[in-house]
Amino acid sequence: MAEKVEREWVVTEFAGVDLGDERLNRRLIVLAGDLGGQPTAPINEASRDWKAMKAAYKFFANEQVEAEAILAPHQERTLERLRGHAVVVAIQDTTFLNYNHHPATTELGPIGGKQRGLVMPSTLAATPQGLPLGLLTQQMWARREAGEAEGQGSVSRPRPKESAKWLAALEESFTLVPEEIRLVTIADREADIFEFLVTADDVGAEYVIRAVQDRRVQGEADRLWACVARQPVAGQVTVELAAKPKQPARTATVDVQVATVRLQPPQRPADDEAVWWEPLTVWAIWLHESAPPPDVTPVEWLLVTNIPLATWQDTLERIAWYCVRPTIEGFHRVLKSGCTVEDCRLKSADRLTRSLTLMSVIAWRLFWLTHINRQTPDAPCTTILADHEWKALYATIHRTDRLPDTSPSVRQAVRWIAQLGGFPGRKRDGEPGMTVIWRGWSRLTDIAHLYLILHPSKDEGNS
Repeated sequence: MAEKVEREWVVTEFAGVDLGDERLNRRLIVLAGDLGGQPTAPINEASRDWKAMKAAYKFFANEQVEAEAILAPHQERTLERLRGHAVVVAIQDTTFLNYNHHPATTELGPIGGKQRGLVMPSTLAATPQGLPLGLLTQQMWARREAGEAEGQGSVSRPRPKESAKWLAALEESFTLVPEEIRLVTIADREADIFEFLVTADDVGAEYVIRAVQDRRVQGEADRLWACVARQPVAGQVTVELAAKPKQPARTATVDVQVATVRLQPPQRPADDEAVWWEPLTVWAIWLHESAPPPDVTPVEWLLVTNIPLATWQDTLERIAWYCVRPTIEGFHRVLKSGCTVEDCRLKSADRLTRSLTLMSVIAWRLFWLTHINRQTPDAPCTTILADHEWKALYATIHRTDRLPDTSPSVRQAVRWIAQLGGFPGRKRDGEPGMTVIWRGWSRLTDIAHLYLILHPSKDEGNS
């Protein structure tokens, strides 16, 4: 029957899940199908019936279910998607989940601005062209209350020193990914801590991060920024800038200056044993906009990397890798807006953590759908849809029961999904964005289920 059919991608993505109980494994597949089919809906609305809703709440309340075990099969599929890519960027970033409007939820912590919620650092693997391949790492915790000592708190999972999240994600990513794949960690200014740079060199991990610390440079009277600014302009490059509050998206032409420097470590011991760090060699790339348009903030990025820069082409490559960093911000937008995770009303932070881990995989899938449409538009739509899904989609859009002999392309299918979500679909409209795609995805779920009811003998076995 149609109500028992799960999305093919869910079955594939969570294959091999081990929650310690086969019944829990099966329940996760059902949950992923229900919530993935209605990503904008709350649990009670997305669940197929009252029994499924009750089972969903029971699943998230089950202390036997570990968030790490929910994520594990997705990590395995992510590693499989990495194969065939010579270079993969591992983008680290942190988002804060606000549950201020759910005061009954326990075990939350302060996240700034009188808000309460959870801290969620993640590492998203992507190609150098920005195709999101999946999550390599994810952590979640509630910050300690003011005056609360280290190690205290009501949340069962430990609360690490916050700066340690960058090191932990770096080491976990480097350990997970096979040696034959070149993995380059990308991060913004929050990751510019000396421990991160030291750890990367110690484990042999490559990185490109944006600097914020104007550190002392060995053998120089000036600090980092001034040392790079003394170098001649190596060339110019055009970068794409995402929209910001009161500033639309734009392109900027920036001057580029490059220097090799030896950074002096901070004037403090590295740990309780008073082991002092040695100076580190890094390559610095300063991008700055000398003639910005009026009423905009000029671009000024100082990137540091432990990957040698021998040529101008090397420099352009490192800049291009860093420019993929906003990809993870897009993932966070899908998680919050497309999957409405901050509207979830579960009783505790631990329950939210299990739910958020599952919804992160679903958010990745929606995000991937947008990018695969732009990067491989001519692939068959069976890349993204089950057989009955694309047939239901075609029949609905064209209002016909006559189906083509071959499946349409990814681009055409995604545009049709977006049309279900309100996208006009005219030639001049360009490619659909994330919002209309996740709206259309929810509608497609109901349409595909109805199609299976009407065509059980023909398509149920393919799903």
